[in-house]
Amino acid sequence: MDDSIQSMTARTDPLPSAIELARRITVGETSALAVVEMSLTRIAALDDALCAFCSVTADPARREAQAVDRRIAAGEAVGPLAGVPFAVKDLISTSGVRTTFGSPLYADNVPDEDDIVVERLRAAGAIMVGKTNTSEFGYGPIGRNPLFPPTRNPWNTELTPGGSSAGSSVAVATGMVPLALGSDGGGSIRIPASLNGIFGIKPSWGRVPVYPGCRDEKAPGASGWETLEHIGPLTRTVADAAMALSVLSGPSPKDRHSLPHEQIDWMDIDAASAPGRRIAFSADLGFAHVDPEVAAIAAGAAQVFATELGCVVHDAFPEVGDTQATFEALVALDTDRAGLRTMADRQSYAFGGVLGTLLRTEWTADHFTNAIMDRKRIANVMWRFMARYDLLLTPTAATAAFPLDRDGPTSIAGYAVLPSAWTPFSALANLTGQPAASVPAGFTRDSRPVGLQIIGRHQDDIGVLRAAAAFERVRPWQHTWPAASHPRKTA
Repeated sequence: MDDSIQSMTARTDPLPSAIELARRITVGETSALAVVEMSLTRIAALDDALCAFCSVTADPARREAQAVDRRIAAGEAVGPLAGVPFAVKDLISTSGVRTTFGSPLYADNVPDEDDIVVERLRAAGAIMVGKTNTSEFGYGPIGRNPLFPPTRNPWNTELTPGGSSAGSSVAVATGMVPLALGSDGGGSIRIPASLNGIFGIKPSWGRVPVYPGCRDEKAPGASGWETLEHIGPLTRTVADAAMALSVLSGPSPKDRHSLPHEQIDWMDIDAASAPGRRIAFSADLGFAHVDPEVAAIAAGAAQVFATELGCVVHDAFPEVGDTQATFEALVALDTDRAGLRTMADRQSYAFGGVLGTLLRTEWTADHFTNAIMDRKRIANVMWRFMARYDLLLTPTAATAAFPLDRDGPTSIAGYAVLPSAWTPFSALANLTGQPAASVPAGFTRDSRPVGLQIIGRHQDDIGVLRAAAAFERVRPWQHTWPAASHPRKTA
């Protein structure tokens, strides 16, 4: 182990970026095993307080790291993420490693195959160090489930980290890993990225294939969200996310909706990043109640594109209206409700929360038909709007983090609201399949992170990455760490 990595491990410092770690390992400055030990040491130091991980795969990770080191020593080619530790949201299947989907119904489930995304990261040399906490089957933007303790926000452990990719976002925000996989059916990458002060991108629908997640007809609950689900990376830098997408993207016969190969240079995120781009900004999309401090931070971030990045920014929004009812009906339509009820009855289990409400609702064919038609309307409004603008900017969420034991704030900007009202912006890009990311935009007066959402045109993932990278250059965030990222000293 080289001196620099050894000293970092001793101090349990945050891990460097994925790109930097892969470089150091590949050129022999350190070993994959040393980096994995560094990650495991940091998880051990921090995670009792944060509960980001529900399983840690220490021994398999060490064996995989040793295999990477042997290949490098033998002069064999290794992938672009050789030796980089990564974490996997517990909704994503991992061969031989317990995958619970956050539900007691699958408490002992051990898949016999990796999801495509895990398979691809491993083929690129990355090393899985564990599974991260999520809400039950991903239903709801909170990181709680009946199996594991709730994940806590590292900026203030009494607050929610958001969800449903709660554990993945906290693992990255605290430097336990430089890269984690999340899934996003209605904002579940972007929302926790915002609340934890990191970068998260939901790529275009089909850009990153998904299987068996949301497509295994034998797995009620895990088989839902097919027309809404996306998998993407959570990272501390835009470049790390671009590197991950270079590995994750591309078609698969297992996902009939996956996009064909395109000639995308994923790492070319600095070219023509921003100047002259036409950008629309809206703090509320014309209908949402938004915390005034959050709205001001998002507006200030949008103004950076005009004053420092040479963009033309207009106050404008697509008149889609509140999409919540349409989104909820489509989630219900995608859910194997009969299968879940049967499975729950056999195990004498009662669902609570968002999923319990969904299963108790008496949906009709007209509910579903109306939602399908409204999604068509929304998509048409959006492509017409985006013909005039390269990007649409909004706050990622209507509030910053709130107390851990709540499903959402009871009021926003002085208005009494439903628990779902704090996430009015994110489902739009799931309904249309457009790429969307959350970048750290600033902090509230009491030091809670606030994210800016960047929505791109149809399949313009690289445009979103370039805009995010341009903003990152002038408003860097990667060296700002939450309080809980510093391990407590023991006697």
